[in-house]
Amino acid sequence: MRYVRLGTTGTQVSALALGCMSFGDPARGSHEWTLDEDASRPLIRRALEAGITFFDTANVYSLGSSEEITGRAIADFASREDVVLATKVNGRMADGPNGAGLSRKHILWQIDESLRRLGTDYIDLYQIHRWDDATPVEETLETLDSLVRSGKVRYLGASSMWAWQFEKALSMQAANGWARFVTMQDQYNLIYREEEREMYPLCEAEGIGVLPWSPLARGRLTRDWDAATARSGTDEFGKVLYRQAEESDRRVAAAVANVAEGRGIPRAQVALAWVSRNPVVTAPIVGVTTEAHLDDALSSLDVSLTAEEITMLESAYVPHAPEGF
Repeated sequence: MRYVRLGTTGTQVSALALGCMSFGDPARGSHEWTLDEDASRPLIRRALEAGITFFDTANVYSLGSSEEITGRAIADFASREDVVLATKVNGRMADGPNGAGLSRKHILWQIDESLRRLGTDYIDLYQIHRWDDATPVEETLETLDSLVRSGKVRYLGASSMWAWQFEKALSMQAANGWARFVTMQDQYNLIYREEEREMYPLCEAEGIGVLPWSPLARGRLTRDWDAATARSGTDEFGKVLYRQAEESDRRVAAAVANVAEGRGIPRAQVALAWVSRNPVVTAPIVGVTTEAHLDDALSSLDVSLTAEEITMLESAYVPHAPEGF
């Protein structure tokens, strides 16, 4: 395993982050394709044994059960100080007007709930899951700063938003002496590259570590285009993310298949290697439901794409309207 700095911080993380959205009680929340605890634990253990130290979950994943499963497995299979544990806040966790968002009330409630579910005294990377238009950004940022000062949180991260919003938040943190965001988690893969336009240059200039989600386009880059999976049939958010420019996306997916066939390796390794080669990327977040998925993610770190292969992979891309915010 290769280890890299988390943005410009002094903390080291594995060059892959294990996404824990696929671990959770199928009866809780809307993700019936998730793995229950008995099925999740062997994958988490194998990831740790392979050197993955970076784990990313969220309070909203399976309504908290992802945090519970992840926390118990890490406690059983690893030393807490060897692991960098990330979770998120914003998603709806209860009915009522204060059951979601980035208000001081909601954040202070949910940080304690996440700590309880994860079975830990602190969270290494606490991320706002999305921008909240209903809450003054000053309120959110000051509250997040208080979590760092209290010791409940080590670092702060953000997720998909407009580049101007992220710059506004960073500038406000600097002006007030508040703890700043050190990472940006956003959608980035071969069929969605819009973050290259403004967000990634901003992250490079500000020393922000990038943690791409959906680096395999929810599996679309790993299988024949019309093939279906248990997740793809029920993933309404995924249908929104990849509803545009279908013909060009098909050509990109076909290029991934061609490069993989030429090398004699699975498509997932090619698609992940392309994401990891971007110098602004710290660690792609990979979700796994089988040992083969984990093996492909680990093996992708050893794949070095040629200039000709990169041209082949990128040439069919056409611009997309931003999605996932």
